[in-house]
Amino acid sequence: MRAPFSNRRPTGAACTGRRDVLRLLAALPAAAAVSALTTACGSGQDAPDPLEPLAASARSDAALAQGIARAHAELAEQAGAVATIRGEHARALEKEIDRLDPPDPDHPKQRGTSAPQVPGSSAAAKEALRRSLAVGQQEAAKACPRLPGYRAGLTGSVSAGCAGLTEVLA
Repeated sequence: MRAPFSNRRPTGAACTGRRDVLRLLAALPAAAAVSALTTACGSGQDAPDPLEPLAASARSDAALAQGIARAHAELAEQAGAVATIRGEHARALEKEIDRLDPPDPDHPKQRGTSAPQVPGSSAAAKEALRRSLAVGQQEAAKACPRLPGYRAGLTGSVSAGCAGLTEVLA
């Protein structure tokens, strides 16, 4: 009768010993750290900040709402509230962008917004503002899951704020 386990060690190219496996496992954390550092250093300043389009959208919405408030007296209160809140969204997003990528004092960032076209009728103006807020909400909601911790919470708050403002205009 033959013993179920043999004392003979298998040989050949396909056979890996226990010590080889342990050496490989010991080297994995170092390889992962090198990979993470290489990735972090290589993609730093080249990639645009994902919050930048959200801040631009908030600035644009605030400018549109201000224009509507000036042009349509019956929408002044609602549009004024939208302008104030979307302006705060833009400032909060810009503050977070500047926290991770401080502006260069010699070359300040240009964050202007072109003057939006205000529709002639109050119904069209209200609908344009509602559509713009819906787009802002969707953009922020789409960006939220791809962002880390605080940034995800910030974009989630912006998305919820846009949803609330859409209801104010209903």
